[in-house]
Amino acid sequence: MTQQRISLNKCPNNTEAQNLPVVSQFHLMSLSENVELQPFLLVLFLSFYMVTVLGNLLIILAVCSDFHLHTPMYFFLSNLSWSDICLISTIVPRMIWDIGTQSRVISYVSCLTQMSMFIVFGCMDSMLLTVMAYDRFVAICHPLHYKIIMNPNLCAFLLLASVLASLVDSQVHNLIVLQFTYFNDMEISNFFCDPSQLLNHNCSEMFTKNIVIHFIGVFFGLFSTTGIIFSYYKIISSILRIPTKDGKYKAFSTCGSHLSVVCLFYGTSIGVYIGSTASNSPKNCAIASLMYTVVTPMLNPFIYSLRNRDIKTALWQLQRRAM
Repeated sequence: MTQQRISLNKCPNNTEAQNLPVVSQFHLMSLSENVELQPFLLVLFLSFYMVTVLGNLLIILAVCSDFHLHTPMYFFLSNLSWSDICLISTIVPRMIWDIGTQSRVISYVSCLTQMSMFIVFGCMDSMLLTVMAYDRFVAICHPLHYKIIMNPNLCAFLLLASVLASLVDSQVHNLIVLQFTYFNDMEISNFFCDPSQLLNHNCSEMFTKNIVIHFIGVFFGLFSTTGIIFSYYKIISSILRIPTKDGKYKAFSTCGSHLSVVCLFYGTSIGVYIGSTASNSPKNCAIASLMYTVVTPMLNPFIYSLRNRDIKTALWQLQRRAM
């Protein structure tokens, strides 16, 4: 019997919905239909994944092995690296599998799991970048009280709060998507189970759903961006009051790597959002999504290792021990 497929852009009425089977699987979009290009994509994304995992693991090992890096700044950096590993691991292995098997089908449970993990670790990245901005604010604006303010208890609390906030964000999205049981077969216009794809086409109580989605988005998005902008406003104000150029450079260099990662993370995210709004091409939106799901986690270790003298020293010592 041929499966019934319903357009994502049109929700059935109550009578029609009662006659439809529950959703059992989804169909993901392929980045390229060219069969000859598939081996290249397979090698490319496998390389991206290995470089990302290896680079972030080196950051974690460098922080753990060097006593001088046992500070709040590098504590949060190592957790950011761990979050990046988990974030890319929710996306790329499935992509590699789909390219290798030439299959675009993903089960309902697998799709929901991938979406949940993506939200958890994506939100974790955002929360940790906010916490790291606060850490730099305290270090530059209140240097004499830095060790007192950023004590181990506060660091542990901020990390725990970031984890809990990410879990809450994921569970709220899950509760909405779990009501989505009307379709037996569904096309997702992306290479992974993008939360926006699932939520925008959920046929349950549109008004309530939209209120919850926008509230969660504003709360987490506005909290993170406001915290980072306020921290850097105070940081820049303090740096401008430093009389010497060397002092200004030294103060700003301590947050240069973090600022670069913030610009990369939020720049690509905002670019994807604007691109998806302005463009009607699912292919363009999917390619743009690669930036913050694959490219950004891969570039973060390079930014910190190339711009941070302490990390470079720790990596050099780690290499000497291994030889």
